[in-house]
Amino acid sequence: WQALAPATLKSLGNWMIHFQRRYTQYHKWVNEGEPAVMWLSGLHIPESYLTALVQTTCRLKGWPLDRSTLYTTVTSHTDPEQVTEKLHSGCYVSGLYLEGAAWDLDGSCLARQPPKKLIQELPILQVIPIEAHRLKLVNTFRTPVYVTSQRRNAMGVGLVFESDLATTEHISHWVLQGVCLILNTD
Repeated sequence: WQALAPATLKSLGNWMIHFQRRYTQYHKWVNEGEPAVMWLSGLHIPESYLTALVQTTCRLKGWPLDRSTLYTTVTSHTDPEQVTEKLHSGCYVSGLYLEGAAWDLDGSCLARQPPKKLIQELPILQVIPIEAHRLKLVNTFRTPVYVTSQRRNAMGVGLVFESDLATTEHISHWVLQGVCLILNTD
C-alpha cells in the first residue's frame, strides 16, 4: 500500500484515518468549492497546489511568473473554523507541525522548545504570493517544509516549500536546532 500512497511514515491504521480525512477534503472541494483553509497534508502533491496559487495570482496581477515567490505569515487562528472567508490573493493552510522549536502565540514568533515536546502543531499559516523584489525579510527564519520527518536528501526530494517564521533569536540558533515544518506526524 505504501508504494501507491503519498509519502508517509504512518502505520496502515493511521494512514486509513488520514486517507478518510483526505477524501472528505477532496469531496468538499469538488462539491462546495475550494475551502477557506486548505489542509496541506491532505493533498497528494502539495507543491502543485502552491505553484498553481502563484500562477493564478501572477495571471490576475500581471506579474512575471519567474520573479514571483511565496511569503508566509503565521496567524493567531488555531482552528480552521475560526477562519470565516478565503483570501483574495493567497490561501490559509493547516496541518503543519513544527519540529525543533515551539510557537509563541502571544509573541507571534519562534520560541525554544519545551522539554520532551518534540513536535508542536503550528497555528494556521497564511500563504501569500508576492513579487520577489518586494519581499524584504527581517527577523525571519526561512524554514523548510517537508512531507515527513525523514526530511529526505539535499536534492530537495520531500521538500515542499520554505515558510517564513518570525524570530527574536539569531537565525543560526534555529539552524543548529534543526527546526523545520513537517506535513505528517509519524
